[in-house]
Amino acid sequence: MASVDEERPSALQLDNGAFFQRLKAFHEQRGTSLEVAPRVNGRSIDLQKLYQVVIELGGYDQVSRARLEWRKVGQIFGLGATNAAAYAFALKTVYYKSLAAFEIKERYNREPPPKEILEQVTARGGDLLTRTVANYRQPSAEEQVASGDDEVTTPNGGDKMDLDDPGSGTGRTTRGLRQAPPQRVLFQPDLSSSRQTRTATGHGQSPQPTIAPSLAYTGSNLPSSITNYEPRPSFPLTLRGVTTPANNSTRFYQQVNQQHGVKRKAKNVTEPGSGFDGPNIYVRTLQALKSGIPGEIRYALHHLVKISHERGDKFRFEAFPGMAEALIEYIMGITSEYYAIHWRITYDENISSDNVIDALNGTPNLVEKMQRAKRVDFADELWNEETLVHFENVMQAGLATRNLLHMEENAQYLVKETNLARDMLTIIPNLPQDYRLTELRHYIWDIAECLVPYWTLPNPPSSDPLYQLLLNELQESADRGAIIACLRTLCRFSMNLTVNNNISRVPLTTILKIVDWCLLQDEELVAAALDFLYQYTASPLNVALLLYNHTATECPLASLLGRMSSLLHHGETEVQTKVILQQAVPEIPASTLPNVPADLLQRLLQMDEPERSNVWLKCVFEEHKDSEITQIALWTAYQSRFLQYSNQNLPNATGLLPAAEFIKNVSVIFESATAQVVNGVQNKFIIKGIRPRRHPTDLRHHVYLRCMWKPPGQADYCNEYLPNGDALKHHLWQVHCGLKFKDGSTAQYSAEGTAAVNPRVDCYWGNCHRLSTGHPKLDPSIFNLVRHVPLHIPLENKDAQQLDRNYKFPPATHTFVPNRLGPRGGHDPRLWADGK
Repeated sequence: MASVDEERPSALQLDNGAFFQRLKAFHEQRGTSLEVAPRVNGRSIDLQKLYQVVIELGGYDQVSRARLEWRKVGQIFGLGATNAAAYAFALKTVYYKSLAAFEIKERYNREPPPKEILEQVTARGGDLLTRTVANYRQPSAEEQVASGDDEVTTPNGGDKMDLDDPGSGTGRTTRGLRQAPPQRVLFQPDLSSSRQTRTATGHGQSPQPTIAPSLAYTGSNLPSSITNYEPRPSFPLTLRGVTTPANNSTRFYQQVNQQHGVKRKAKNVTEPGSGFDGPNIYVRTLQALKSGIPGEIRYALHHLVKISHERGDKFRFEAFPGMAEALIEYIMGITSEYYAIHWRITYDENISSDNVIDALNGTPNLVEKMQRAKRVDFADELWNEETLVHFENVMQAGLATRNLLHMEENAQYLVKETNLARDMLTIIPNLPQDYRLTELRHYIWDIAECLVPYWTLPNPPSSDPLYQLLLNELQESADRGAIIACLRTLCRFSMNLTVNNNISRVPLTTILKIVDWCLLQDEELVAAALDFLYQYTASPLNVALLLYNHTATECPLASLLGRMSSLLHHGETEVQTKVILQQAVPEIPASTLPNVPADLLQRLLQMDEPERSNVWLKCVFEEHKDSEITQIALWTAYQSRFLQYSNQNLPNATGLLPAAEFIKNVSVIFESATAQVVNGVQNKFIIKGIRPRRHPTDLRHHVYLRCMWKPPGQADYCNEYLPNGDALKHHLWQVHCGLKFKDGSTAQYSAEGTAAVNPRVDCYWGNCHRLSTGHPKLDPSIFNLVRHVPLHIPLENKDAQQLDRNYKFPPATHTFVPNRLGPRGGHDPRLWADGK
């Protein structure tokens, strides 16, 4: 029986958790402390990985004896190349304190040295396996000082120094630096109490000091510290620029001011004009627009355009009183470029003048005031800077106003608080025709479209200058954008109010123009024109006016109604409805294999195995996920078809495939076919995913045509398969009708002997019996039979891959458009179904 130690797994085979459990138990039993996650150079050392690396290199003693081996271990843990000797010794110490005794116990199954001569002493040296209390000698302090090293070595270590100790510097062999320096004899004066006299010595000499031994060195007795000396590597100096008045005049200027008593700024004291961010951008644009300073106005309009485009949904006129009035006033200021008039806005009803705009109640006769003013003439091609800036500012003001009025709250505020907008919509369109005002006019029509839903028309509406201006624009303008905007504006009067839109007194010429616009292939213009005609004819008075003026020249009402009828289909979308005319008829799966036609059999016999069996499977079987066939039935069908030909002297005649190989090829040919075993009282071996075809196919996957001739007294159909329609036709004529070729001809038939083959002269294709049913135009003659039989032959062979294998007759459907007028219209698709 194996011992416990033999059954115990090695430490190298343990996972991380089991390894540390065994290591902790070892240190607890030994009475030493264990640092689970020691760190060297800021990196955590995995003790299990360190143990595995050192064991792979031969163990602690082998790594310590090898040169620079501990540095290689440090490189594995990524301790870096800088100060590698110190990091290598630190890593060695980690192993020495935590894993050295564990290695002796686990690897060699020996008792490690006591902790007093292992963990509690330095890690320098090696030979732990031979270290004992008897042979271990710890050097004295004097020897350590004399040697210049604190290494405690074993007798076997001798004077050898580990190359990875910190004292080794760069790891080179520099043991001379560790040797004791030569002893120097200090000066020792003669302190004897006996004083020599001149008489004793015979000379008047003073005492001389004792001379120390000569310290002169020659080339042969130089110490190793000198011979092995290497200078330190040179490093480039770090230079910093010196601050001088030439390169930092500001600092020296401050120093001079401090020296001359310039008063420094007090801390935490806000000076006038600093420490205040000022108003937000909205308030600043409002104040800049009211300031009248050209630079401030340009700044305000630039930012208002950006605000209206990016944050127009957050800018409300109600939160910034005066903003809307300032924008409108600046837009109306463009009048001064064409007339010698400068509008002055007032809120006092008692002030009346040609250049005064009543902001509360509106200003009457604005057009007459403009006409009475003097025109300002200037050349179109001469633009001074002031005029150019003025036009650009007016365009920006119009764009910002147009963008901001798309918010309903701003439009309601402008209509409720002031009538300036209505006066602006009257002034700008009545300015002279100038190409520079085209963009501004489009902005004005967009502004009018946003505001008119909250305005009511007077009675009559022709007294309103804006209404009359819109009708004149429809009559005279050729600008498509302006026409569409005017049509939309007229339709939107009072849209958001409870009163009705009172569109009346529209000239007949304008109505005719709108009708003509409906003939254009312009969807947007046609939609606007139809919307206007809908609003116009909603009033009974307008309809009565059209009927009263109905003549062929003034108002051709018939053409108008005809165009309106054709526009009923404007913008319609065709919706198709799919109906099922006949339900699908599921196909009954074939219970037996189809006969292999003679021409296909001849081709198969000329092939070698396994190609022959593969082609035969494709021609008589098909994939079907819910079908199955037993392996023995499949193998039997293969044998019965080709076994009789395997022993004949045919060209390329080969034997049959083994059963196992044949069954294996089935899964290769049909992707969905799999060999399975059905467990039961008696296991059943099947092929899942294939079934016999109803009709065989040729090598091009075309379905053979089956002869369905079944004369009286015959139990089954003819079941002869022909490759195409011509072959089937000649088969019917020759075999079932009794026709024979004339002597020496392969195209002309003779009717002699047909009575013996078909005495009743009738069609026995399926259940036809066409000639025997007493058809008035077909008498039972061989001539009519020969003409009738080809009607049962399909025009072309169907591709087996395009057939629906689940249905004998797929569902008959038809797609139609409901309520469409025409010969194929109607609500009952069965009246015109074509069965497709």
